[in-house]
Parts: sequence; C-alpha cells; structure tokens
Amino acid sequence: QLQLVESGGGLVQPGGSLRLSCAASGFSLDYYSIAWFRQAPGKGREGVSCISSLRSGDGSTQYADSVKGRFTISRDNADNTGDLHMNSLKPEDTGVYYCAVTDRSRFCDLVTHSYGRWGKGTQVTVSS
Repeated sequence: QLQLVESGGGLVQPGGSLRLSCAASGFSLDYYSIAWFRQAPGKGREGVSCISSLRSGDGSTQYADSVKGRFTISRDNADNTGDLHMNSLKPEDTGVYYCAVTDRSRFCDLVTHSYGRWGKGTQVTVSS
C-alpha cells in the first residue's frame, strides 16, 4: 500500500521546537519532491516548505516567508523519509501539518495542486 505517514506533532510552548517526520511506504521517495503544508483552524492550506529530489532535481529548498530562518527541511533517502525541523515556534504556527510528494516536476514548489499524494496530517499546537 502506497502511503505517507506524518509523526512528531504535539503541544509545545512558544519558543520551543519540534521535528516532524514524513515516512513513505510502498514506494521510494528518491525521485519525488517533498513538501510540508499546514492548515490552521478556519483557514486554507498553505505551503510551509519543500525540498526537491536529489536524483531528478538539485535538492533545492523553498520556505514560506513566515518560517524562514526558523524551519529547516531535510530528506533522508536511505530511510525514505523527509523531516521538518521547527524552531522558535509561535502560536501562529499552530495547525495540522501535512506531508505531500510529487514527481511531476524536477523542482519543488509550495502550490497544493502540484502534489498528488498526501499524508493524513499531524497536529502541532503552540501554546503556553
């Protein structure tokens, strides 16, 4: 069964850190771009960060302006995973975080309709 499973969400105080992980099963992520999106209550889904494939692309990354300097995306092709390291978390980072992948383009972007395979999400709550 082809699936993506996110983990690592939880409750954290402002200024804290979390590491989200996206694990793929049933297929290899080697030729896929990996992206993280989030959805806050009552808001639309927004792109947070993405990383291109090292095989078909150049491993380049993109970040939403709101998370630049605080979040870092990485991938581990050996483990078939992609991670999002989140530091200096703010209450406005609260939401459900989704992992998504695509092999339609050599380079990643933060557009939801570029991605055809999604995980079910993991909740991140930043609150004191």
